[in-house]
Amino acid sequence: MSVERARLVKQQYVNALLAKKNVVACGVGYKETEGVVTDEPCIVVSVERKMPLAQLAEADIVPRTVDDVKTDVLETGLITAWQAPTTKWRPAPGGVSIGHINITAGTLGCLVLKGGELFILSNNHVLADTNLGKKGDPIIQPGKYDGGTSADQIATLEEFVPIDFGTSPPTCPTAKTIEQLLNAIAKGMGSSHRVVSYQESTGENRVDAALARPLSPDLVERRILNIGVPKGSRDATLGTNIKKSGRTTGFTTGHITQIDVTVQVSYGSAGMATFTDQLIAGGMSAGGDSGSAILDEEDYVVGLLFAGSQNTTIITPIQFVLDALGITIAT
Repeated sequence: MSVERARLVKQQYVNALLAKKNVVACGVGYKETEGVVTDEPCIVVSVERKMPLAQLAEADIVPRTVDDVKTDVLETGLITAWQAPTTKWRPAPGGVSIGHINITAGTLGCLVLKGGELFILSNNHVLADTNLGKKGDPIIQPGKYDGGTSADQIATLEEFVPIDFGTSPPTCPTAKTIEQLLNAIAKGMGSSHRVVSYQESTGENRVDAALARPLSPDLVERRILNIGVPKGSRDATLGTNIKKSGRTTGFTTGHITQIDVTVQVSYGSAGMATFTDQLIAGGMSAGGDSGSAILDEEDYVVGLLFAGSQNTTIITPIQFVLDALGITIAT
């Protein structure tokens, strides 16, 4: 059994597996038997909570094999976008607390270049308040949860990749006209209820990423705490040893345990978002580590951390982020 065969089968059956009760992610990893990780590729099905078979409908039971590929069921808990509760740094390196003025706190990932200018890279939900931010909004360091205020502004929001939750504002004039008409009728009849129109979208994402423009280049530095200056970027694969520096758990290490992951991530009141082609590592992060740059053993950036659970870390391959924002890692 090859990794490529496992990936092919996973791609064919991912929607059916994600539709089962309790399933939060589906990727390709190595089969674990009696606590020992083998060299046999398999489809890893992550569930919020392992439940006795008797409590599951037959349609919700994960099969032992899918086609000719074995499965592993891994309990991860609910996957959520890491954002939560350090000190003020000037200049600020990667790995420290940062955030849009309206959020709690996340992590400054690393510095990047776009058009010869220097920018801060982190997540949409850290720098852009999960799609609610607007270009020019204040970015503070440390984040609000860590005591940051408007006096601690270090940058302004430059741009972000919107997170697709399956719906988006309407672009159809007819739909808007009908919405306005129905709401006028409801108001005239004394009703406090209103109709809102929207258009359906694919609901699939590849990145949770955003850029902030430093107020001055001397307010930031290219170094990442406990790691140093990145050497560039490259791809990671199954088994790649990785490390990161984040505002909550600091410097931690791990390795890539799954690739080609489709995962459903909770953004609290904003809703659930599906991400495809992601990477998974073990529990090397916690709330507030969102936005951390993930590096390999030779200090190349391989991913951007954006979500996780108690024993799981969700990482976007860095090339997706570079392509989406038109940037390169500042070395």
